[in-house]
Formats: sequence, C-alpha cells, structure tokens
Amino acid sequence: MEADPETAEWLRLLVAGGAAQRDATMRLYELLLRVAQGEVHRRAAAIRISGPEVDDLAHQAAADAVIGVLRRLHEFRGESRFTTWAYKFVIFEVSSKVGRHFWQNPTVPLDADDWDRLPDRFGVSPEDTAEAADLVDQVRSGVMTALTRRQRMVFIAVVVNGIPMDALAVRLRTTRGALYKTLFDARRKLRVYLVTNGYLDDNGSEVK
Repeated sequence: MEADPETAEWLRLLVAGGAAQRDATMRLYELLLRVAQGEVHRRAAAIRISGPEVDDLAHQAAADAVIGVLRRLHEFRGESRFTTWAYKFVIFEVSSKVGRHFWQNPTVPLDADDWDRLPDRFGVSPEDTAEAADLVDQVRSGVMTALTRRQRMVFIAVVVNGIPMDALAVRLRTTRGALYKTLFDARRKLRVYLVTNGYLDDNGSEVK
C-alpha cells in the first residue's frame, strides 16, 4: 500500500540516521506528548492526580511511546496514516501508567463490595433514597445470580466501587476494550433480569 506523503516522510526520516533522524524523533516525541497531555488531563480526575504529577505522567507516556514506535517501525503496514498508528502507542502508554498510578494509592480496594455507595454515585436525592435502595437490591440480586464471575467482578469494580477502567485493566492484565465488552454484556444481562422479574418494563422504564 502506497503511503501518503506525510507518512512516507516520517518513515524516511526516522531511519535516516544522524541529525535528520534525531530531529524527526524529537518531533515525534513532541507530537505524542501533546496527545499524552490531553489524555492524562482527561483521565486525571478519576485517579485524583493534578499539577506536576499530570505532566510527569504525560512525559513518561510520550517517551515510552516513542521507544515503542521506533522498536516496531518495521511492523507498520501503511493501513493508516503514520501519526494515527503512532497515537495508539501513546494512548496505550497513558492507559497503563494511569492505571498503575491508581494502585499506588487506591481509593478503594479491588475486592471491596460497598453497595451502599451506589445511589450516591448516581446522584440520588435524599427524597428518592428509599426507592433507590429498592433498585440497588434488585440490581444486586441480578448481579449475583445472572452474571458470570468475570462480569460480576468487573461490574462491581467499575459501577459499584468506581474503580477507573484504566486501573482495572492493569490489575486484571487486560485491555479497556475487553473490559468495555464485559461491562456491556453484564449491563445487557442485568436489563433482561430486571425486565423478567418485573422491575423494568420492556422499554427499560421502572415499573411503579
């Protein structure tokens, strides 16, 4: 597949040797750093980091992403723009570093099971507390009876305990995509459970 001119230029310069290669590598680092900074800032609230720590994670992610790109440059097949391909490396590095950072000082352990937190996580008002408690009981019953062990663990970690997806992916040695799929399947099973047991109607509305 013939590369677009920008991609061809990146590929040429990154193996050119000498000053040209060094300059291209630095430009790649600066490009990936901007992506890393945006990704880290977007995810910072979930792991409660701010200030210099945010920038430090971004710089680490960008540096490691550049190393990864250069190491695997021979694997690039031209099926996308070079920059699009390179972005995947830095997003992966951000996800890994953010996830590992969470476990250095976790706000909640992985094996926590605090269902009382669930209404607060969804902003339930005090006047709706009793109704919310009933919903929590129904959902908890569905989680324990309708989901697989893996689905149950992911649902409780992410939805009940609020563990960031990046952190859970690191701890379970999987990817965000795989966790999203597990959580999607779990939510679908729970909806079927709640409809079957008369708590939701077929449109997903709560039965009064």
